[in-house]
Amino acid sequence: MGRQRSLLLVILALVIAAIVVIVKVPIRLGLDLQGGSQLTIQVKPSEDIKKVTSRELEAVQRVIEGRINGLGVSEPVVQTVGEDQILVQLPGVSDPQQAERVLGGTAQLDFREQKKGTEARLPIEQQLRQELLAKQKELRPSGDQKAIAENQAKIKQSDQAILELFEPPALVGKNLKDAYPETTPNSNTWSVGLRFDTEGGEKFAQLTKNLAGTGRSLGIFLDNGLISAPNVGVEFAQTGITGGGATITGRFTAQEANDLAVQLRGGSLPLPVEIVENRTVGATLGRDSIQRSIYAGIGGLSLVLVFMVVYYRLPGAIASIALIIYSLLTFAAFNLLGVTLTLPGIAGFILSIGMAVDANVLIFERTREELRAGKTLYRSVEAGFFRAFSSILDSNVTTLIACGALFWLGAGLVRGFALTLALGVVVSMFTALTCSRTLLLSVLGIQGLRKPELFCPNLPTVNKPSAEAAS
Repeated sequence: MGRQRSLLLVILALVIAAIVVIVKVPIRLGLDLQGGSQLTIQVKPSEDIKKVTSRELEAVQRVIEGRINGLGVSEPVVQTVGEDQILVQLPGVSDPQQAERVLGGTAQLDFREQKKGTEARLPIEQQLRQELLAKQKELRPSGDQKAIAENQAKIKQSDQAILELFEPPALVGKNLKDAYPETTPNSNTWSVGLRFDTEGGEKFAQLTKNLAGTGRSLGIFLDNGLISAPNVGVEFAQTGITGGGATITGRFTAQEANDLAVQLRGGSLPLPVEIVENRTVGATLGRDSIQRSIYAGIGGLSLVLVFMVVYYRLPGAIASIALIIYSLLTFAAFNLLGVTLTLPGIAGFILSIGMAVDANVLIFERTREELRAGKTLYRSVEAGFFRAFSSILDSNVTTLIACGALFWLGAGLVRGFALTLALGVVVSMFTALTCSRTLLLSVLGIQGLRKPELFCPNLPTVNKPSAEAAS
């Protein structure tokens, strides 16, 4: 009994923790349940690649998928459309313009050494560029497209003038291992931290060694636009900045630093792209449809619980409690893992509930067979779990194998269905084999409930075993 009490305390603690998680951590909903953003991306040929083939389209798709993961979006839909377009659906994204900036940017990063004799000219060009950027912000609310276009052309000319003050790239983005936003302690200043591979670290050390103490800047360019031009202190004249890391400073906001880090981590797009459509979409299922689905799920679960109690009596009531525990644990696991619930995902969850019931049915039928064979109540319950274990294990393992195949080979909503079903199967095995067993053996310790007829109605009198206390 001591072991049963310990397991009961563990189960109680898990239930309380699950309730706290469900209350505190919001569930993520898919595009079909909450809406989001939808972008259509046009992939264009370049000077080097004259025609967009399926291979190039797949490469662009991989980069975009990597950037979406950086955005923190779960269960996105990224699929090719026709021969040169990619459709991106982002559930829960309320700012499609921010998604467009991140997904459509090329993010070609490089580090350049400032040319000798240009020390005085660089700050003048930078000041001119800042004035043009400030003017651009003032023009945008006016809607004067002609003035905006003219000023934008001047910004590009300024970028080109600054670019000419620097040598060709000495270090490029392909040597980048990681990029992450960071902030100075006790400060609202944001920057982007970089980590290079071995080759990149060596090149960065040599580049900073060349510039240390000279007064010339280390130009950090993104898509040929200068985003930062720090000076290198004279203390690095002997070895340069070693360690394989660097920091991009540029008066970033937290959002700008995160967006830049996402672009850099995602890599450069192999071909130029253009966002040809960007719109906010509503949930494909209306509020009434969602409510009906919820009512149907609750109604179905309630009918299952009632059937278990009516047909299996006391074990059925215990199985119903175990199913409620299963639902709480699974739903909490969805929240903790950041699972995005789509309609197929909900279907997988409900299907796993049915499989959890199936495990209890196997156990209770085996228990009844043992009781009809004349065994004592306690031995019948133990034998019921023991005999049903192999069947439960086999069925669940085969289901998990199918889930693994769907997850690795499928995409989009199919993967969501596979993930929710697999998670539900794992939790159902725990509740059926541990929770149900612990609760059932604990009940056998109560004198008034140790009655064989509560476990197997219509048990023949001649074969009716005597009640045996759990020990």
